[in-house]
Parts: sequence; structure tokens; C-alpha cells
Amino acid sequence: MGIFINRTLNLKKIKAIGFDMDYTIVRYNSEAFERFTHQATLKKLVSDKNYPSEILKLEFDFKRVIQGLVIDKSKGNLLKVSRFGKVKSSYHGLSPLDFKEQQRIYGNGVIDLSDPHIQSLDTNFAVSNGVLYSQLVDLKEKGLPLPDFDTLAVEIKEALDVCHSDGTLKNHVRNNIDQFIIQDPEVVALFERYKRYGKKLLVITNSDFNYTKLLLDYTINPFLKEHKDWSELFEITVTLASKPRFFTIKTPFLSIDPATGLMSNAEGKITKGIYQGGFAGKLQKDLGLEGDEILYLGDHIYGDVVSIKKTFNWRTALVLDPLAEEIEAIKKSAPIQAEIDKQMLIKENLETKLNELDLKKHEFHEEVPKEELNNLFAEIDKVNSTISDLLEQHRQFFNPYWGEMMRAGLEESRFADQVEKYACIYMTKVSDLIEYSPRTYFRPHRRVLPHES
Repeated sequence: MGIFINRTLNLKKIKAIGFDMDYTIVRYNSEAFERFTHQATLKKLVSDKNYPSEILKLEFDFKRVIQGLVIDKSKGNLLKVSRFGKVKSSYHGLSPLDFKEQQRIYGNGVIDLSDPHIQSLDTNFAVSNGVLYSQLVDLKEKGLPLPDFDTLAVEIKEALDVCHSDGTLKNHVRNNIDQFIIQDPEVVALFERYKRYGKKLLVITNSDFNYTKLLLDYTINPFLKEHKDWSELFEITVTLASKPRFFTIKTPFLSIDPATGLMSNAEGKITKGIYQGGFAGKLQKDLGLEGDEILYLGDHIYGDVVSIKKTFNWRTALVLDPLAEEIEAIKKSAPIQAEIDKQMLIKENLETKLNELDLKKHEFHEEVPKEELNNLFAEIDKVNSTISDLLEQHRQFFNPYWGEMMRAGLEESRFADQVEKYACIYMTKVSDLIEYSPRTYFRPHRRVLPHES
């Protein structure tokens, strides 16, 4: 996989490179992790929220949700939205809404992400959340006594957060680390190369120190060639950063003793070491760098990328693990897409002829042979039928419920639009950078506007 470029980025001018940990430095077996999260959250809902025990029988379907969807908490719907905020496809619970019903509910309205009834599912960790919501809405509609749609969404999120915070998930990962965490030696080789080129490396993660140490010990230390421990690689490691708050609120740093895990107030300038909490503004100042000299890589469009762009001038990169599968599907479906494009051109030409005949009839009052009109309509119907068959074939390559992650019909999806707006570059995994020199000047291709094509 390559690096995908939205705007110019000269690595030669980057003096510090920061990384999120989960799903960025550390790759997860997403399906296995989300399956366990799904089951753990169900148990929390039963034990902590008194949900009916019948829900424990629910089975996890990893493909039921893709990154970038949104939940309409007021109506119990899961939505795929275009870059213009229009609903392009939707499910109520586990049932797809047909076009007429979707139009009745949403019409030409725009989905506002700031609406408190809208919840974004923008990370890999959100898959189990979306699956659970769809399943519980479905059970509620079938008569199971469950809260209203809005409360369902809130309580699922609360139970999921408890699983993350009380050790349910982390302890299970700790005891079964090889089932959930993917080791990638190329990431370590990349880090040691960056160090040789004089780049300062940072980790800024929302995970606590013990979990951070566990994962970095497992994914980095076995593959080090020029260092003894991951802590030597990174100039500064920030744990429990509470992103996006780390980029918006002045919170003090706590210094962590890596030998004991004990913390103390970090006085004065932030120097090489391991910390908890803190504020990006102080970190940047103490590093003695301008914002555009820092590159930050993360997997969370809002927590890792949007917040930086809105508060600091750091350069940004997004890691999109699900994109790897989508790229392969695009390659395999390319011949069908080419045929769809060909048939669409034929259809446009036929429609142009039809419009010309219509103008003759209504503007110039000329006689138009009925047989010619009927032939055109017949040809258009034939092409429409061909296109429908081809579209069905094309869909088979992508997610069976939602299709492509980065497209919503002919338009870019809302998620793709966010990636384009806020990520300077994006990739499927951090180690994709191994093919590029630390002095690479990334330049986007010139974009073709509609009037230029």
C-alpha cells in the first residue's frame, strides 16, 4: 500500500513525529477484538443496566457496521451520509430502509454532526457499538422491553466505556495478547530509521501507562536492532492524554517513573521521559518547535486529526486499517466499474438525443416520429437494465450492507470528506511509510474539476 496525499507535506521539514498507539503504532486484529468487546458490553448491559438476559444470545457480525457511519439516536437508525450531509443508505435496526421510507424520514435534509441526537462511528473501536445498537433496536421492535432509541445509544456507549476503563478489555488482551495484537517489525525499522535521521519521536495515547507498556513491550522490543527498549526510541511518551482534550485544555503533566509506575508533578520544562495527561501547547513550546514542524499520526478522525487542525498547526496523517480491504476490492472490481462507466456514457448520449427531439417538438414545433421516440426509450431501458445488473455485480466486492467506506453512491462519503479536509496524508498502516525516505516531499496530484474533464 502507498501513501495517499491530500496536501503537500515535506518530511524534510518535520522535526518531530507523534503517534497515537492503538490502531496506529499497534495494530489490532479488529474482528477478534470487536467480537470480544461486543460480548463484554452485552454482559455489562445485563449486569449494570438490568437489560433482559435474552440479549446475551446475540451474535456478532463484523460486517454489519463500517467506519464512518452515524447513529440517528432519535429514530433508531444507522445512516451512511454523503459529503454534503445527505442520507444515502440507512437501516432501522437490522432492516434496510427502502428509498421511499428514507426520503419520507430525511428528504433533502442535511445531517448535522453537532446535533445531540447524532452519534458518529468514526473509529475501529466503534464497530461493536454500531452492531449492538442495530441489534437492540431490532429486538425492541420485536417486543423485547428495552429503553427508547436515544437511551439505548447512551447506555450502550456507557457500558462500552466501562469495559474500556475497568480493565475488562485490557485484562483480556493482556492474557491473550497474540490473539488480538499484530506484531509488525517494519514499524520498528521505520522508527529506528527516523531516529537515525534526527527526528524526535513522540507517543500520545489515551491508554494508561501499564497498558501502553504492555503493548509497546510486545510490538516493539522484540524487533529493536539499535535500541534496547521502546522508551529509548521515543523522546516523550504521553499516556492518558484524554484526546481531544489534550489539544484544547491546559492540563498539567504528571511524570511517570517507568520502573515503578509511580507519578509525580512534572515541574518546569517537559524533557525526555514518560508522562500522564498534559497539554499539546506546552509540549510544543518545550520542544522548541513551530506547529508545522510536528507531524502527528492517528486513527481517530476527531480525536487525533480534526482537533489538531482546529487548535494547533500540526501536520496530520490518518491511519485507516479498513482501507486496505477496500483498495483490494476496488482493484478487483475495476473491469466492472469500467463497463458501468461505458454504459453510463451510452445512456447519456441516448438521453441527449431524446432531449434534442423534445426541444424540436416543444420549442420549434417540429414533428417528431413516434417510432424514433419509442426506439430511444427502448434503448434507454435496455441500458438501464444492463447498468442495474453491473451495479449488483459491483456491490458483491464490497461490504454487503453498506458498500464502499469512502463513497456514498456517486459522491464521496462524509467520512471520506473528513479525511480529505483534515488529513494531510493517509495510509492503511504506519509501516506503509517504510517505502519512503524521511526526506520525502509528498505532493498531491492536480485535481480535475468538473469543468476541466
